Amino acid sequence: MQIPKSVANAISEFEKLPGVGPKSAQRLTYYLLHAPKEQAAALAEAVGSLKDNTVMCSVCFNVAEVDPCEVCSSKGRDRSIIMVVEEPLDALALERSRSFHGLYHVLHGSIAPLENIGPDELYLRELLPRLKNGVKEVILATNPNIEGEATAMYIQRLIAPLGVKVTRIARGLPTGADLEYADEVTLSKAVEGRVDFS
Repeated sequence: MQIPKSVANAISEFEKLPGVGPKSAQRLTYYLLHAPKEQAAALAEAVGSLKDNTVMCSVCFNVAEVDPCEVCSSKGRDRSIIMVVEEPLDALALERSRSFHGLYHVLHGSIAPLENIGPDELYLRELLPRLKNGVKEVILATNPNIEGEATAMYIQRLIAPLGVKVTRIARGLPTGADLEYADEVTLSKAVEGRVDFS
């Protein structure tokens, strides 16, 4: 039995999405096939307007509706601190935590030599001009993996001659975790990043 061409095309397009394998692509396609037409139309419209209604902020390179973005244009943000993150979703997670009130700089990835992603493929060089406007601290909030660590070290070396303080977000055990289930690296980072208990 042959799959209708429109169904095969939809499956093929879903498979191109990150984290969506052949089985998931088929499930999504057949779900939409049996969903009300309005739901499929709403999804198509949302995806279609995604590119039309978003821009990349020319200051921090975050995804936004206006340029400069809401964070960069806000007068209430601390302009002396810039948090460097790998992806727009990282900035969104930090905003949800309500723990950071400075500015962001989104790299759109990390240095990954095995994937042929070097510093020139990221928005790294665009960070340097931003440091001339009274920035006192750059917080490196890259992921705690090999690529994230390599990216953080590269940025630290890049910024060091400018005399701007460079810090790294703390790493260690998540709240509610059991020590016995933590891996050695996580435990090591938790011990290294310990703080006063006063």
